[in-house]
Formats: sequence, C-alpha cells, structure tokens
Amino acid sequence: MSGVDRLLASARAGLQRLTAQEAHDAAKAGALLVDTRTAAQRSRQGELPGALVIDRTVLEWRLDPTSPHRLPEAVPGALGIVLCRQGYSSSLAAASLRALGVDATDVIGGVEAWLSAGLPLHGGPADVASDTRRGTRTMTMDAAITASIVNFRVLLVRRASGAWRGRG
Repeated sequence: MSGVDRLLASARAGLQRLTAQEAHDAAKAGALLVDTRTAAQRSRQGELPGALVIDRTVLEWRLDPTSPHRLPEAVPGALGIVLCRQGYSSSLAAASLRALGVDATDVIGGVEAWLSAGLPLHGGPADVASDTRRGTRTMTMDAAITASIVNFRVLLVRRASGAWRGRG
C-alpha cells in the first residue's frame, strides 16, 4: 500500500462518509455542502444546488469557527459535507476539518456519485466563497484569466489605433 493510500485510509477511518443521496437529504435538512472542485471541473460536471464553493487551499481557514478568516457559514456544530470530483481529496479535507473540531464528512464517490444517482444540479452560477473581510472580493482564477484577456485585447486595440505609448 502506498503512502497516500495509508493516509487516505487513516482519514476515512475517522469519518462517517455519506452516500450522495444521504448528502442531498442532509443538505435539505440544513447541512452545508462544500464543493472543493476546480472551476474547470464544475464547468464540466455542473454546479451543486446550495453548495458553497471553497478553494481547497483555504478550506480550513474558511470553515474553522475560531479562525479570523472564517466564513459566516462556519458556525460551531454545523455539519459540513465536503465534495470533490471522485471522493478522494474530500476525505482528506474532511479529516483535516475534523482535526480542527469541525463536524465534517464527505461523499463516497464525490460529485460523480451525485451525478450517477441522478441528483439535481444548479443551473445558475456557483456560490464561490471569497475574502470579504476588508470589503473586497478576491478574484477566482477564471475571473483573473478573463480580466487578463480583456486587458490584453484593450492593449491590442489601443496599439492598433495608435493610442499606444501616448500616440493618439
């Protein structure tokens, strides 16, 4: 067994993992669905209804109720159900949250199991958690790339029109 397989088995030993249907039912009863998939994965697979999208790199800071960087949804005692694409990284994430004292688990099979079970998807934009502590919103990677492309196109137009470097 590889090291990562041992780590995953250890993480899962401390979880009461849910099926996709159980996660859906728990969310309807008030549990917080936390989607850690990338924007590209969400684009391909669809958005989960009611899920809060949190980048895996900041998950613990956003959901630890004692963190000054927590989200308003991070309240003591709230069940957090972490979902990733296939249910591997979500197990590690849920175990990490549990180590912080957060009531967390994940979904067996991840979003792929959600889709296989025929559970609903959300047609609108995702609820992407961002940093609002200072009244500013942090751009997602997709938004940053889009903004860069727009800025590049503006520069090309300005250059072509002679407005580049103060001409025109």
